[in-house]
Amino acid sequence: MVERADSGAVAAETPVVPGVGKRRRGWVLAGAAVVLGGVLGFHRLVPNWPVRVGSLMESFLPWGGALVVVLLVVALVRRSAVALVALLLPVGVWVDTFGGLLLPGEEGGGRELVVVQHNVSDENRDPAGTARALADSGADLVALEELVDPQLAVYEKALAADYPHHVVRGTVGLWSKHPLSGEQVVDIKPRSIEVGWSRGLRAVVRSPYGDVAAYVAHLPSVRVGVGGLASQRRDESAALLGRAIAGESVEPVILLGDLNGVVEDRGLRPLTSQLALAESGFAFSFPAAFPMARIDQVMARSATVGHIRTLPATGSDHLPVVARVTLE
Repeated sequence: MVERADSGAVAAETPVVPGVGKRRRGWVLAGAAVVLGGVLGFHRLVPNWPVRVGSLMESFLPWGGALVVVLLVVALVRRSAVALVALLLPVGVWVDTFGGLLLPGEEGGGRELVVVQHNVSDENRDPAGTARALADSGADLVALEELVDPQLAVYEKALAADYPHHVVRGTVGLWSKHPLSGEQVVDIKPRSIEVGWSRGLRAVVRSPYGDVAAYVAHLPSVRVGVGGLASQRRDESAALLGRAIAGESVEPVILLGDLNGVVEDRGLRPLTSQLALAESGFAFSFPAAFPMARIDQVMARSATVGHIRTLPATGSDHLPVVARVTLE
């Protein structure tokens, strides 16, 4: 009679190889670093359908640096050499893309205009204080959006002494220390928005260095929801504005506006493809309580936009941004 093996016998234990779990975690971190580097370097290849995921990702692209720091801390805690080596990729890509914005910027030359861009908010409870803060900047040009009654009259009165020349069209306006001419509406209204919506203007600034075409614009808002990024109207308006600027005969050109998008967002390509961007400074301007992105922009053609920075908070949900523009 053959006896069966004792069912209660203890099975042989599987041998544990020291360091296998640690190495596996290191390779996972390395993979995450490579993916992050690929996203930072090749974000234009991310499709924008079906929920405009590309534009949504590009809206927060600079914050990829924060993810790099998180991965770096974890790699150091895990003492993973392979992860640390892999992290050289996203670090290099981020520095190449955004590192220049950390520099202080070159000193301005003689042919320079200081410009301020600010969405003052149609719910601003202190328009007079906001106007004083903007005037204290000493800027040559001040561009404002969301100008509504009765706040508009307050801005006109408070800025009159420092800025004797101004133009308002719809809900956007430009205040200047130098004479203005050729004031006109720039039609950037998307087809789906009702008649009466007016958020674009153009004027020629008679600066001490010659004529400058100045554009002020407020592109439609975008929304983030379960359906992704709703930016169709913004993108259509950007295309209309880009077409108007492309046909501008006066040089240089300065664009100031709340564009409801960061410069990396492909939805602003009709503008960023033909205009120079700020050379240094992040100047995150929105929301004012905890700025996450710069959607208030200063761009130029036949001119250089130097360092851009934010001014202290006003009564708006945006921070003002100020930049030096050197004319060619």
